[in-house]
Amino acid sequence: MSNDQISENVKSGIKKSLLAVGRQPFVRRVSRLMGVAGKPAGTNLGMADVPLRGAVAVYFGDGADKIYQIDQWIPVLEELHKKEEVLLVFRTISAFRAATKITDLPKIFVRRLTDLMDVYDDNDLKLVIYVNNSRSNFQSLDHPRLVHVHVNHGESDKLSMVSNKAKAYDQVFVAGPAAIKRHEAMLIDFDVEKLVVTGRPQLDIKFKRELAPSEKLDVMYAPTWEGENEDNNYTSLDLYGEDIVDALLANDSVRLIYKPHPRVEASKTPSIAKAHASIMEKILEANASGLDHVISEQGNILAMFESIDALVTDISSVGLDYLYLHPSKPIIITDRRTNRENLHRDAPIAKACLVIDKQNVGSVRELLDAALAKDPHVSDRQIMRKFYFGELLRGESTKEFQRVVSDLINERQSKLDNFRGWHS
Repeated sequence: MSNDQISENVKSGIKKSLLAVGRQPFVRRVSRLMGVAGKPAGTNLGMADVPLRGAVAVYFGDGADKIYQIDQWIPVLEELHKKEEVLLVFRTISAFRAATKITDLPKIFVRRLTDLMDVYDDNDLKLVIYVNNSRSNFQSLDHPRLVHVHVNHGESDKLSMVSNKAKAYDQVFVAGPAAIKRHEAMLIDFDVEKLVVTGRPQLDIKFKRELAPSEKLDVMYAPTWEGENEDNNYTSLDLYGEDIVDALLANDSVRLIYKPHPRVEASKTPSIAKAHASIMEKILEANASGLDHVISEQGNILAMFESIDALVTDISSVGLDYLYLHPSKPIIITDRRTNRENLHRDAPIAKACLVIDKQNVGSVRELLDAALAKDPHVSDRQIMRKFYFGELLRGESTKEFQRVVSDLINERQSKLDNFRGWHS
């Protein structure tokens, strides 16, 4: 086959995909490879003549161990579903089954790439949302007709928040000015026009409180996990975790809320597993004497924030979410590298917080007591909140998120209509 023939075949395939939006939705070819909530995947679901509903696909290619990445978006997607119907698309059966326990949104499991393309070709989907940087996202990105939007699963100063993969998406939704500066500083030849500020719609949700009332000060220790590599390791658990917990347990006016990252529970890193187990034991021993400290390994941290009087955490989305919701309450940030200059450069929030590092961990009890008694950084955090989240107030991010999604759908539909007119 000549190069000209190959080129024509490629063009023909692209044109077929682009024009597929005008065809009658049809799912017979993939019905045996899909699962729907309440029905077993891998069986014939009787969908042969029934189109898949939805304008927005939410793609998730990883397994159940990372389901927390989409879990935090579920309330936002359920709200979006009232305006633009949402379909959750899973590539692993474990994630699909995990999702059936957390939402009633329409969902499917599609194993093979060819069947994924059929789902996109043969239905009226307009836009795909990606909540992480999974390698399998690039299989979904193969489809030329849909609008591909990356939203990530949080806003933080972690190195992993900025990836060169961002160049592959049509649009990248970010929380505010800090994220824009982060992309400008770290990516070469990146089109910043791809970035769209939509705030943090997850933080608009009013959750039912998960913590029982307490007459004491509720102080949460929320360490992150150790990351995929040392560059992305921001956890304090193995270095300072036990000292932090000891200090909080020693303060009779405090109820400790221990809320580690969801992946800490199953960590196979010996130092992390050991510190986690030791902390759990310390808390259980304290509670055996009649206290009511709390361990929450898999709970909804956003549902706990309304009850929290102060937060001790690492560089992660947790500190920034708390900053957005409660900028007037104390936040204590940890620095496992004990390099204040680099910390302030890479995580500006640290400029508005007390910091625990190797140099002062020996006096962490005094530091925490001082933060609870008189926090010196209240006004600094008001300024920092604007840096990370702009001028959006609580409740406005959801409206902006929905508006931008609808605008992108309408804009793409208009382009597709013009394309069909040119090639009819």
